[in-house]
Amino acid sequence: MAHYLVELYSPKPAWLSLSFLHRTDFLDQVKSNIEALPGLGIQLLTLSQISADADQATPYRFLGVWSLPNREACEAMLAGIRASGWYDYFDHVNAVGAAGGVDVHLADLLQVK
Repeated sequence: MAHYLVELYSPKPAWLSLSFLHRTDFLDQVKSNIEALPGLGIQLLTLSQISADADQATPYRFLGVWSLPNREACEAMLAGIRASGWYDYFDHVNAVGAAGGVDVHLADLLQVK
């Protein structure tokens, strides 16, 4: 079943203290890894800055949204993010969920205790 991954992140002091050259080297590796993802059935939906002026805006500065073919691909991607050292440089939260629809979602909300 298809899954979605939503990432929210902001730079940590460790990122801010890196030189431009070290940031460039790190991001070049990230880009290389991202370019391999379509071969695994993983689709990038967006990577962008978050609008701070949205109603109920999150304090995080950046957003990543991915479509993945299944839970296993999602777990592999999360392991890759962790292994890259990303979490050392960014305050990061993930939200993962299976593809769903309105009726199932509303039924889930009714069952919340």
